[in-house]
Amino acid sequence: MLESLRKTLPLLALTGGIGTGKSTVAELFRQHGALVISADLVSRELLEPKAAGWGKIHQEFGGRFFDATGRLDRATLRQAIFADPALRRRLDSLLHPLIRSRIGELVAGAAGAAWPVASKTPVFPGIVVEVPLLYEAGWQDDFGCVVVVRSEEEQAVLRLMGRDQLSRGEALAALAAQLPLAEKLAWADLVIDNRGELAATARQVAELIARLMTGAGCHPPGRAGDASPSS
Repeated sequence: MLESLRKTLPLLALTGGIGTGKSTVAELFRQHGALVISADLVSRELLEPKAAGWGKIHQEFGGRFFDATGRLDRATLRQAIFADPALRRRLDSLLHPLIRSRIGELVAGAAGAAWPVASKTPVFPGIVVEVPLLYEAGWQDDFGCVVVVRSEEEQAVLRLMGRDQLSRGEALAALAAQLPLAEKLAWADLVIDNRGELAATARQVAELIARLMTGAGCHPPGRAGDASPSS
C-alpha cells in the first residue's frame, strides 16, 4: 500500500537506534506541520485486549505473556525477547504485517485530510512515520526518504534507563537487540545528529525541511539506486 502512496505524497520514514531521540525529532517535524504516525503507538493499539496483535500473541504463546486481567505483560515480554532472539523473530513475524498494514491505512486516510497547523517555518506538508525497526523489518522501500536520528550510545543508554526504568544491563541488551546504529547511518538518505543541544537538532530539522521543499531531493549524491538491506 505504501509503495504506491509514496509516489504522490511527501512520505518520510524516521528511524534510528533505540534511545536516540526519534520521538523528539518527530515532534519537531510536527511543529513544522507534518502529520506524524508512530509505529510504536500503532503497535500498542494492536496489543490492547482482543485487538488483532493481542490475539496473535495469545494464539501463539497462550497465557505466557499476559497478566491475570488478560492484558499483555510488557515487562515480562521485553525481558524474554531480549534474552531470546528466536522468540523476538517469532513475535516480529506475527506483529510486523499487522503494523505495516495499519500504517498504510493511516497514511491513506490522511492523504485528503487537513494538515495540522504549523507553529514553525518552513512548513512541511507531508507525512512522517516514526519506525524504530524500519531496517530490521525491511520496510525502507515503502518510503520516499529515510531519515536516521543519531546519538551517542551513552546518551541512548541514559535515556532508556530514565524513560523505561531499565537497569544499565537491560538498556545495553535493548541496544544489542537491534541493528547497530552505524549500519542504519550507512543506509540513511538523510541524518539528524541529536548528540548536541535541542536547538541544534531543531535547526537541522528546519534545514532538512527547507531542502526538501525546494525540490533538492532526498538522496545524497551517490546514494540513489544503491542497494539497501532487507529483512
